[in-house]
Amino acid sequence: MRARSVALPSHVATVVAAQHRQWWSSALNDVHESNVFVQPQNKGTAFGILLALLTLEMRDPQATLLLLPADHYFRDEEPVTRALRMTGNLACAYSSSIYLLGADPESADTELGYILPQRRIMDSPAPIAGFTEKPIQEFAQELISHGALWNLFILGGSVNALLALFMEEHADTVAEMREALQNSVAGQKTSLHQLYERIPPLDFSRDILELQADRLHVIRVPHCGWTDLGTPKRVEATLRSIGAGVHREPRPRAVPLFFDLESQHP
Repeated sequence: MRARSVALPSHVATVVAAQHRQWWSSALNDVHESNVFVQPQNKGTAFGILLALLTLEMRDPQATLLLLPADHYFRDEEPVTRALRMTGNLACAYSSSIYLLGADPESADTELGYILPQRRIMDSPAPIAGFTEKPIQEFAQELISHGALWNLFILGGSVNALLALFMEEHADTVAEMREALQNSVAGQKTSLHQLYERIPPLDFSRDILELQADRLHVIRVPHCGWTDLGTPKRVEATLRSIGAGVHREPRPRAVPLFFDLESQHP
């Protein structure tokens, strides 16, 4: 499975939202209860990731993480596994750096996000010049001609490096959530619920990553037949392609490190 190809089963964790329990409770039977991080409600991907980072910080402030979205399908897992292992190794060796995976585009898809590296890359990471989300087809083709990659939203980095992404604009919220989690450990469960009641939604890609491209490096993943399963249309198209033999039968999927059910159940 994807996460377990690069991590011990006991090191695989997942983030869920309480209101989606009917969809994730049975799916996570093989994940230890202490590694299922339950948000009181869904307030966007940024807070799901922040909750996980702060929870893991309390356990091991020197930890290195790989963040894997739940809604990914890959025709070929091997290049993804190789890239994940490279990402983990680099993140351990360079604890202040953050690495983002980008896949070689297979079409000028207008529904995906693109990463533009500062230089064309093959087997080594490159700094990121910027992001473009859902460009029109002509612009997508131009981006690809300049070496742009599909944004897989898979990241690797240390707890401290990833937390640093939040600190410039959201330091107060980080402090409040850290305190709420510490209170939860002490038995005051309402503290985290109260925080989630009043925080506005925050998107990790748009509100955090895209504003700090200069702090990231991209690692290229060769053609791997990626598609996200974030909409019913994409789920249907992927199932049709598998049924028609366009895609090979996928290898067993991993329980992702970070599990975002909001896109799967709008």
